[in-house]
Amino acid sequence: MELALLYSGGKDSSLAAHLLDRFYDVRCVTGSFGLTDDWEHAERAAAELGFPFERVELDPAVAEEAAETMLADGYPRNGIQRVHEHALEAIAGRDVDAIADGTRRDDRVPTVSRAQAQSLEDRHGVDYISPLSGFGRHAVDRLVEATFDVQQGPSEEVPKADYEDELRTLIAEEHGAAAVDDVFPAHDQTYVHGRND
Repeated sequence: MELALLYSGGKDSSLAAHLLDRFYDVRCVTGSFGLTDDWEHAERAAAELGFPFERVELDPAVAEEAAETMLADGYPRNGIQRVHEHALEAIAGRDVDAIADGTRRDDRVPTVSRAQAQSLEDRHGVDYISPLSGFGRHAVDRLVEATFDVQQGPSEEVPKADYEDELRTLIAEEHGAAAVDDVFPAHDQTYVHGRND
């Protein structure tokens, strides 16, 4: 069975790919607005883990909408949520049996409600799977530490292919670097360089 997994190259989506690999033909898919080449980080991580990779173009109007929402809110949550929902819709339209992401039980954003999951399944004829939804952050960290070679550090320093970098770029281009700092709190990100052997 073919499964498209929203993939950033970070620890959560990498662990999701690892867990799903036993049951599905996993294809790591990164959504990109074409604002940066950051999707290439995910492509390299997927290759290191032995998964096929695909870049999916997302609608630039959604990036604009998300950036404006973030600026109005003063924080990224609602904008990131909007982009994640759009990316799930984009991969649900592919020729796959199932779609998945790396959302955890204790994630604040993005999240997928039961109603959203059922709507995706009903409208696109796919299964939506969230293999980490029963795992908290500490459990994920322990599994990741035992499985992957991971780089962790400040978000602006760690290579990755999540939505954040493209949205940071868009906000900086249209509103200046200070606006990025106003919207995004300091936080760490991860990038998977391969498996522990």
